Amino acid sequence: MRIGITLNDDRGLESDVCAHFGQCRYFGLVDLEGQNIKNVTVVPNTAQHGGGGCQAVDVILSHKITHVIAGGMGGGAQMKFSNAGIPVFGFTGKAGDAVREFLKQNLGGLNACAEHDGGCH
Repeated sequence: MRIGITLNDDRGLESDVCAHFGQCRYFGLVDLEGQNIKNVTVVPNTAQHGGGGCQAVDVILSHKITHVIAGGMGGGAQMKFSNAGIPVFGFTGKAGDAVREFLKQNLGGLNACAEHDGGCH
């Protein structure tokens, strides 16, 4: 299992989960084996944008993720993940805490960012 997490910086599990999916600077890729973290890799979001487009979805999907954790995300991006069969979860705080809560099955979904009116971010 591989979780993709939106990150504000490149500190991995010490980073804050980015509040806006499409504008995150980095993605954390967390490989899990059972209840254990096997590996953590940080990659830049090469599609970071200032508005419009679902390019960031394609970037993170290229890393073979099975789940996504983000602070916020537009409806279009959520739909694209849904169509790809990738569950999306919401979290505010440190990425490491997000993974721990994910493993405890304590994370819920997230709502579309109100500012986007369902646009793809």
